[in-house]
Amino acid sequence: MSLSAVCRGLLVASATLFATSAFAQMELKVIAPAAPGGGWDQTARSIQQALVAEKLVRNAQVINIPGAGGTVGLAQFVNSAKGDGNQLMVNGFVMVGAILMNKSPVSIDQLTPIARITEETQVMVVPANSPIKTAQDLAALVKQDVAKVTFAGGSAGGVDHIMAALFVGAVGAEASKVNYIAFSGGGESLAAILGGKVTAGISGYGEYEGQIKAGKLRAIGITAPQRIPGVDVPTFKEQNVDLVITNWRSVMGAPGITAAQKQVLNDLVEKMVKSAAWKDILKQKGWDDAYLSGDGFAKFLKDEQARVLNVLKSVGLAKS
Repeated sequence: MSLSAVCRGLLVASATLFATSAFAQMELKVIAPAAPGGGWDQTARSIQQALVAEKLVRNAQVINIPGAGGTVGLAQFVNSAKGDGNQLMVNGFVMVGAILMNKSPVSIDQLTPIARITEETQVMVVPANSPIKTAQDLAALVKQDVAKVTFAGGSAGGVDHIMAALFVGAVGAEASKVNYIAFSGGGESLAAILGGKVTAGISGYGEYEGQIKAGKLRAIGITAPQRIPGVDVPTFKEQNVDLVITNWRSVMGAPGITAAQKQVLNDLVEKMVKSAAWKDILKQKGWDDAYLSGDGFAKFLKDEQARVLNVLKSVGLAKS
């Protein structure tokens, strides 16, 4: 081996050691811009669990800041965390739509992109005692009177809202007239569904899996392009409803952090997603590994913002 190759190897090893030591003593704050119980909260607490289990940081604290599809938390993060390399904020598809729906004065563009980490299939559920057995049963009610069919889910403009509108449009009703009730936390929407306060509920499959398996909720369709092994729920496509969508989640750094601070967070998240603890969490939650970092993630984020805007416009949820 040449001397230059040895030197390069030593530089890589020392850089890796530096990055590891840089976050080994970190007191990390993980911001979940939503109420406890929902997907972002579960993601934030899963990150906390994996980082602590793998001893990648000294401590990780989850902070919930609910409201307006994450835009309240986003505004607080932008205004108070500038330059702080010891914070990460969980966000994703939902926030992209919420920014447009709420005409938020702050934007994801003000944050520092770190990585997309998960992707999740969506599910539509009804209470176990509902007369609705299939997606076509619900479609018949929607076509009869779209206003009388209520959907519960997460924040306005998010993936749940868009899924409800796409379902209504796919079965031949007017998507812009979807009757959607937004909840800031998964616990609140679950209570509304189980209590029969709404016709159907929408969320990531993992969030309702326990209630589905316990027989408290009936899943009438999932948004995967084909059946998922081990999940006994038909897709919408096999029920002749053209509806395929996935919910992605990511982590972002604070505005104005240095290149060195960003690199530390990049290295920390990369180590986490490759860890045994994280892989176990993905399996438990039913989340797909969708890790994407660097320039690839930055480009994905730009493309996704344009795609979500087009979807919101097409279903009458956004004008520009």
